[in-house]
Amino acid sequence: MSFFKKHSPFINLLVFFLVVNIILRIVLLFHPITQSSFGVLEIGKIFLFGLFSDLFVFIVASALLWLYLLFLSNSKYNRPWGYIIFGCLLSLLIYVSFFNTILNEYGGSLPEIGISFIALKTFLFGLLLFLPKYRKQIRLVLYYIAIFIFVLIIVQNAISEFFFWNEFGARYNFIAVDYLVYTNTVIGNIMESYPVVPLFIGVGLITAFFTYYIVKNTKAFLYRLPSFTNKIKGLGIYLALFIISFFAIPFFSNQEKSTNVFTNELQADGLYKFYVAFMNNDLEYNKFYKTLPDAEAFAVYKKELPAPSKPNAAEIHKNVVLITVESFSADFMKAYGNKKNLTPFLDSLATKSLQFTNIYAVGNRTVRGLEAVTLCLPPSPAESVVKKKDNKNKFSTGSVFKQKGYQVKYLYGGDAFFDNMGDFFGGNGYEIVDKKSFTPNEITFANVWGVCDEDMYRKAIKVMNQEAQNNKPFFNHIMTVSNHRPFTYPEGKIDISGKAKSREGGVKYTDYALRQFFAMAEKQEWFRNTVFVIVADHCASSSGKTELPLEKYRIPALIYSPGFVAPGEFNKLMSQIDVMPTLFGLLHFNYNSKFYGQDVFKKDYEQRAFIATYQDLGLVEEDLLTVISPVKKVKQFALKVKPNPELKPEFQMNYEEKPLKKLNQELVYETIGFYQTTAYLLKNKKYQK
Repeated sequence: MSFFKKHSPFINLLVFFLVVNIILRIVLLFHPITQSSFGVLEIGKIFLFGLFSDLFVFIVASALLWLYLLFLSNSKYNRPWGYIIFGCLLSLLIYVSFFNTILNEYGGSLPEIGISFIALKTFLFGLLLFLPKYRKQIRLVLYYIAIFIFVLIIVQNAISEFFFWNEFGARYNFIAVDYLVYTNTVIGNIMESYPVVPLFIGVGLITAFFTYYIVKNTKAFLYRLPSFTNKIKGLGIYLALFIISFFAIPFFSNQEKSTNVFTNELQADGLYKFYVAFMNNDLEYNKFYKTLPDAEAFAVYKKELPAPSKPNAAEIHKNVVLITVESFSADFMKAYGNKKNLTPFLDSLATKSLQFTNIYAVGNRTVRGLEAVTLCLPPSPAESVVKKKDNKNKFSTGSVFKQKGYQVKYLYGGDAFFDNMGDFFGGNGYEIVDKKSFTPNEITFANVWGVCDEDMYRKAIKVMNQEAQNNKPFFNHIMTVSNHRPFTYPEGKIDISGKAKSREGGVKYTDYALRQFFAMAEKQEWFRNTVFVIVADHCASSSGKTELPLEKYRIPALIYSPGFVAPGEFNKLMSQIDVMPTLFGLLHFNYNSKFYGQDVFKKDYEQRAFIATYQDLGLVEEDLLTVISPVKKVKQFALKVKPNPELKPEFQMNYEEKPLKKLNQELVYETIGFYQTTAYLLKNKKYQK
């Protein structure tokens, strides 16, 4: 049957897809970010199961290819059918062009896209109908274009998967789906981060070469198109394979059960991972995770989060500046073992500050960090609260400051539309100061993410000088942008050129810009009455051998306020969500708290930290990591320090995570209790201000 012979476009594209994915797996296997070793059986499983996954995914994904091949025909141009079809296409084009259609109801660019597609289809059908002498040549050109598009999709997907792995050490996941919403920013980031012109030229040349090869190898199919009977038989076989694939794809996906995360990721098919992430962008906790009866879950919640005691001292209404630093891992700093002198200012400032040496970010995205310091609650599955529709009027650090008469602002050097930040902060009572509020003369350098940190800090100083005139304390939350790919920044500031587009340069410039900010701030009248909180939003990378590698969540955090907060170190385990409740404790704020975050200086403080991906939810406590995952999975790991003799005990950050066969049920219940009650309060609107 011609659809399944060696000259079939379907077979040729299938083989090409499988070969490309084999090469991709080999490249990812030896990628520097793949921090793992693999046994022979693991490698065999990666490539064998991966091959079957790719095979069945291609069968499903090739539905459009089959539609194209099935409608290749000569008989449809015979009289009278050719003229009838052309007349119908022409009538449809007139209708969508001059009358109100369902496309107009949806609005946007959809009417123009629909009209353009129908116009092109009508034009091409007309050429083939009215120029029968040139039909063979025209069809060959169109066939080249069609095969080129299919080959380009395969090649481009492989390139995209490589760059995604280069950034996150994983196949497509929820982040990839998230990026689709912010296409302009993401494309801009790619344009500024990579040598796009050579890359596109290379992709174009590769695509053109394999298009030529496949067309040359399948011309026999094009020149001897299958009969109607053969098309029916071929379609029947394809539909049978299509149905089988629907069962086979999840089956092979369920075989990703290795304790080595990289084995699972390499074994998986990226397209299917993307589909799963797209479909599961909202994970309902009670449906996907292990649960307790609500009464038991809240009993855990009340036991572990006792009502905060009221302060005896009078409230201190100092100004507060919270700086969340983009992608700032603890190991960028000297105290955690970095020898490249990337953060000389922060290294120095830490010795003059209250430094939290054993603190963990809750997640691996900016929105998770923003959620943690604003709502002070454990992360929820899938989307951050920041990105959800129901993200307004929450009990937040901003609402506490508002209760105390503060001016409350969120300052961001980019467009606050990105990641839904404007909607979240605006909906929770913050005034927004973002790139749109900058005048042209306030911008000395910008990239796709926004203005450079120096410009943001200069703007912040202006804002705070204005606020200081209002005789009200202010709380300003500043989010930095410069330590993000493409890592570009003004030239001549540090000893690493922005043209290098290096992570080290981004970190060093971020540190440099902070030095400039404090140099400006110290000259202002409000400085001595201000508390500065500096904390990373998340680490530079979250990939590792296990689901939740601890070292990829360890972040720096400090509170600096000369004459008010004494320098020192707090070495106990704590979470990013504890930072602001601890600050409120230092300010002796009297408020009714809904926060899961704790004041770490209280006598009843319970040491623990929350770390999570978009689906794996973890609790670190008592040298154990408990992880709950979809399909009601529970895992537990014993944590054993892998000591670095060059580091002090309080700055050790590398752990061996050894899976436990016998679980500590008390910590399992505690983990479930924290995350289940968080989901319950958010779902039932019990976390409102």
